[in-house]
Amino acid sequence: MMYDDKFNIKDMEDMQKLLRANNKTITCAESCTGGLIASLITEVSGSSDIFRGSIVTYCNDIKEQELNVSKNTMIEHGVVSNQVVEEMCLGVRKKFNSNYSISVSGIAGPGGGTENKPVGMICFAIFEENSKIISDTIYLKGSRKSIQLGASKIILKKIYKFLQKRLDI
Repeated sequence: MMYDDKFNIKDMEDMQKLLRANNKTITCAESCTGGLIASLITEVSGSSDIFRGSIVTYCNDIKEQELNVSKNTMIEHGVVSNQVVEEMCLGVRKKFNSNYSISVSGIAGPGGGTENKPVGMICFAIFEENSKIISDTIYLKGSRKSIQLGASKIILKKIYKFLQKRLDI
């Protein structure tokens, strides 16, 4: 399967084992990936032990309504920005009362890109309760489906590496 070199089912099982062993939970807020991250997490049986839920906030009004993303932040920085995914991350962690949260917003294409924010630009954030938010931007190429899948697996790999540094088995 595409991007299995980035993150595969064994990685997911190991990440869930790590969370379970430390009695920790995770949640996510997704935009451009449309729920694919949540789907990949729940492919593993028993994921309800560690996965609190997810929300797909494709519409800006829903980002504001459900995740408390500031309308001013969206206007000032654009929906595809580190600032917006940071607010999404905080909002979803609070909404689902999880230990960790991840969020993503981007331009999966084929349309919607600009010179400053091209198709394949993906912003994501990772948050650990009582800690600081880490956000970053990646750039992917390919079809809409490959950008969505690539973004999902790369972000899952990033949270897995983050968890490995934070938690012991």
